[in-house]
Amino acid sequence: MRLTLPALVLGLLVAQGAMAAGDGTAALGGGLGGALGNVVGQKMGGSTGAAIGAGVAGAAGSAVAARKGSRTKAAIGGGVGAAGGSIIGNSLGGKTGSTIGAGLGGALGGGVGSNLSKKRH
Repeated sequence: MRLTLPALVLGLLVAQGAMAAGDGTAALGGGLGGALGNVVGQKMGGSTGAAIGAGVAGAAGSAVAARKGSRTKAAIGGGVGAAGGSIIGNSLGGKTGSTIGAGLGGALGGGVGSNLSKKRH
């Protein structure tokens, strides 16, 4: 219960940053993919499986949800963010922290990766 409120506040801050970039779909796909991949990976291979599952699913979720011209960078951002979030979350809060970290990392990475590929004139 001690980690619930800080995790919720951090999640709201990260979600606002990802949505402000205008990449809500890539962020949403990366976050959902990262969290779900983390849970499946935990069941199959512990913390290492959780990180691998979060990375693969975060990349897939970001790529599917991103616009056509920005899928590669969104996939890279979502995968790296979800895997990194899973590892950091695991060290801070165990299995639950790993899932929260994978979701937040995938959302932030997918949004930032998709935003980096925008062409500005």
